[in-house]
Amino acid sequence: MKRNGYGRIQGRAGVALRKARLAKQPLCEDCLAQGRYTEAKTPDHIVPLAQGGTDTDDNIRCLCKPCHDKRTAEQFGYKVRLTYGSDGWPVA
Repeated sequence: MKRNGYGRIQGRAGVALRKARLAKQPLCEDCLAQGRYTEAKTPDHIVPLAQGGTDTDDNIRCLCKPCHDKRTAEQFGYKVRLTYGSDGWPVA
């Protein structure tokens, strides 16, 4: 099993692990908590690998892309980018 500098599993093993995690938790955890049903697209590390987290199932939650982007921004101190509609107003 090949790992990168942070301990993330790479290659075919990493792809298989990602698919298995998404099959196990197909709905976004954050959206479910708010009563919405959204397909999860990204296994997210609860404690990021860059901050000492592990690439194990107990440190993973599956999220949709908007929730993943929001969580990552919070964890690393980034600002969440707003998307704008054709009318020029921000889209929630």
